[in-house]
Amino acid sequence: MNGKNRKDITAGTKVKIVLKADQRTGKLTNGVVKDILTNSSSHPHGIKVRLMDGQVGRVQEIIN
Repeated sequence: MNGKNRKDITAGTKVKIVLKADQRTGKLTNGVVKDILTNSSSHPHGIKVRLMDGQVGRVQEIIN
């Protein structure tokens, strides 16, 4: 699943995000969602989240 719809993501969801610094390379970072930072129901580049370790980025993939 991609991370473009807010309804698919909740706190505790395992995801792969792209950090701001990695947007050019597309390097993904694995983590568990702590907070959802995007207020709208969807976003074309992915929903912005904060991971448990404090890193912030946009969800590219949801890990089942």
